[in-house]
Amino acid sequence: MNTNTKQPLIIAIAQLNLTVGDIDGNTDKIIAAAHHAKNYFQADLIVYPELTICGYPPEDLVYRHDFLAANNAALNRIKQEVTDIDLIVGHLHKNADELYNAASYIHQGQQLAIYYKQELPNYGVFDEKRYYQRGHQPCIIDIKGHRLALTICEDLWLPHVAKQAKTAGADIIITINASPYHSEKSDERQYTISKRVEENSLPIIYVANVGGQDDLIYDGGSFAIDNNSTIKVQAPYFEEAIIPVQIDVNHQPIQGSIAPTPTRYEEIYKALVTGLRDYVNKNGFRGVVLGVSGGIDSALVLAIAVDALGADRVHAALLPSRYTAAMSIDDGIALCQNLQVKYSTISIEPTFEAFKTSLAQEFSGLKADTTEENLQARCRASLLMAISNKKGAMLLSTGNKSEIAVGYCTLYGDMAGGYALIKDIFKTDVYALSLYRNSVNPVIPQRIIDRPPTAELAPDQTDQDTLPPYPVLDAILHGYLELDESVDDLIQRGYDKTTIERVIHMINRNEYKRRQAAPGPKISRRAFARERRYPITCGKW
Repeated sequence: MNTNTKQPLIIAIAQLNLTVGDIDGNTDKIIAAAHHAKNYFQADLIVYPELTICGYPPEDLVYRHDFLAANNAALNRIKQEVTDIDLIVGHLHKNADELYNAASYIHQGQQLAIYYKQELPNYGVFDEKRYYQRGHQPCIIDIKGHRLALTICEDLWLPHVAKQAKTAGADIIITINASPYHSEKSDERQYTISKRVEENSLPIIYVANVGGQDDLIYDGGSFAIDNNSTIKVQAPYFEEAIIPVQIDVNHQPIQGSIAPTPTRYEEIYKALVTGLRDYVNKNGFRGVVLGVSGGIDSALVLAIAVDALGADRVHAALLPSRYTAAMSIDDGIALCQNLQVKYSTISIEPTFEAFKTSLAQEFSGLKADTTEENLQARCRASLLMAISNKKGAMLLSTGNKSEIAVGYCTLYGDMAGGYALIKDIFKTDVYALSLYRNSVNPVIPQRIIDRPPTAELAPDQTDQDTLPPYPVLDAILHGYLELDESVDDLIQRGYDKTTIERVIHMINRNEYKRRQAAPGPKISRRAFARERRYPITCGKW
């Protein structure tokens, strides 16, 4: 296979949906993909994503000796079972007491080269310096007269590793990746990789993973780009794929399949579908249950759930109270019927009255306030959790990022659930995503979209009784949470100082709630939990 004579080369991109810790399942996929690439494309080489064997990010699993031993056993199995095609596969490698994020080149069952990731990201969702040692050396492999440099993800977000590969005599750079999604991330990747191409006049093959892993989503979109920064092959987004890339004798990728790039809200919607589908399936849940209120948040979550899992794995519960408008019930039923979802209607009045009776002596002489509103939300949570337990269906919470940011949600009430599907989606984007979903097939009743949002926990209540208008609120939240803008920065952008300070106060005093929120998919540049780690007790900040 290795020769100095230049020959055409077929490299298969293996864009796989991997699961952290499912070493046997991941290895099965690796082997099956290799056989597919050889049998269908006559590929010479197949390239897999970062940490293919164990999945990304393995987090503190890497501290377990048995976990590392399983990684090594899987690598040996791959070498034994795949001998008719070369592989570049990502894996953990421990050398004495030093652990590396590595990629190996395997030829005819022999591990001929190993590369250690040099740039270890330690920001946002990444903690790689907690676990791994840095590599320092380039790794060049020779296949059919082509000299391929191995790199891993962050290595190409900075210039020097690509320059190092060029200096070492590379003709092509191969980069294997596990790059978590956020909105418009694909544009950033392609821009960054294009910069490395321009700097070094080398084509690059970018191999990504795809799928959901806890709160992270991987969008795929692997590609091959020539030394003129023209994308010649583009894998689909949010789908597994094995794509051949033909390399000519001048080391350039030849034009191949180009998958379409989704629009902004199509992309976000597909990301949410992917995150939910994989969280449910990879964790072994039979299906999901959620409360449908007749409002837009639960309507969007229900639509996504059906698209992710199918209507037969989704159960909706309408839980009206004395404050629930007839139109809310009608719209909720119409939504369920449009999506062909089974639903039940359970009044919370008997439960609410029972709680009030139990608390009557404790509350004697005290005026009704938000306690009674929160109690209704907790009645609903108790009923939904009971359905979840009895039917083995995970409860979805339906709160959006705007509400969770300012604490406009009830701890142990509407925050209850195993997965918070839209916790990183601002309210204004909830509307945009609902309009996008209806453009595909109008399933969300228009009145749900048009109606002023309300929690329906008190007479004639609307969200705007408590919060600034959502376009204003979301703009302040975006600036403060995702861009680290100060009060002065936001004032200069035209927002009222009193409103800004009020919003920031609500954000800060509700950190304790967010610490107890269910996980949910990262969509924005800075989501709560992994990326925004604030103390609960922090003075005025």
